[in-house]
Amino acid sequence: MKMPHIRVLALALLAMAGTATAQDFPARDLTFIVPYGPGGSTDPISRQFATQMEKELGRSITIQNKPGAAGALGVSQIVAAKPDGYTIGLAPNTTLIFAPMTNKDLTFQSPSDYEPIAKLVSLPYVLVVKADAPWKTLQEFIDDAKKQPGKLRASVSGIRATNDLTMQQLNKAAGIRVRTVPFTGGGGEAMVALLGGRVEAYVGTGASTVGHAQAGSVRVLAVFQKGRYDLFPDATPTADAGYDATLGPGYYAIAPKGVPQAALDRLTAAAKKVIASPEYLKFAADNGYSVENLEPKEIRAEFERDHAMFTELLKFLEQK
Repeated sequence: MKMPHIRVLALALLAMAGTATAQDFPARDLTFIVPYGPGGSTDPISRQFATQMEKELGRSITIQNKPGAAGALGVSQIVAAKPDGYTIGLAPNTTLIFAPMTNKDLTFQSPSDYEPIAKLVSLPYVLVVKADAPWKTLQEFIDDAKKQPGKLRASVSGIRATNDLTMQQLNKAAGIRVRTVPFTGGGGEAMVALLGGRVEAYVGTGASTVGHAQAGSVRVLAVFQKGRYDLFPDATPTADAGYDATLGPGYYAIAPKGVPQAALDRLTAAAKKVIASPEYLKFAADNGYSVENLEPKEIRAEFERDHAMFTELLKFLEQK
């Protein structure tokens, strides 16, 4: 006769335990994996986010840089980490979505293999030439590229890196063939190649370009997006000019698949507060980043959109 009462008590205790877990997370410090080396463009993003997450969670967060394989090595380590919520990390859209399309050996093959926490920032790429280059506008550059297929070169930070794919998008949209030249040293080396006259153009971030533009050494012809870019208001937006070439890097915070929902909810709620904070928004604005404080389901919708875009781009690249 007493068994039902004991069972009810046991269920109540289990429910209380679950509530305690939600309240207590995190009970120790966290690790934030960055799939690139220190000093790159993802470094300030990661440190800004981690520093403010520490305040929200009341725990220290250690950043671990795990560069290699164009970001795939570090992302693989995030995905393979123990799914307890104590190891999370940064991941770019190209590594999450495009890399598995060309490498079936990766441990992550679809968005179902990890949990989105937040979209940290996104930023458009810009098309840059030297200040003394003959092209004053995007259209002049495209017209010249049509006259000289394969002659004009654009420096990028790696084969199938995001800026490489962005230039390939413009090639496809404009019906031109600008050759991309990869530099393993990243965007800094790619910019040096432009300044040294080894290539005719550079595709990279506004943050990596603004100092050179202010010094008068380069000219920004275009921004790969729809609408004006405040960092370079005179640059032609590719979409506004009729070219469907708007691919840019988006950086996300993700966790391994299987993290307890209570921990995931805590991380997501903390991240939303961080991204909405005046400090974070100022950091983003100062560096030319865009911020969207998205819910996990909205991030998954972005991943689906990016997958469709990358599928079309891959078809184009395979035909070359």
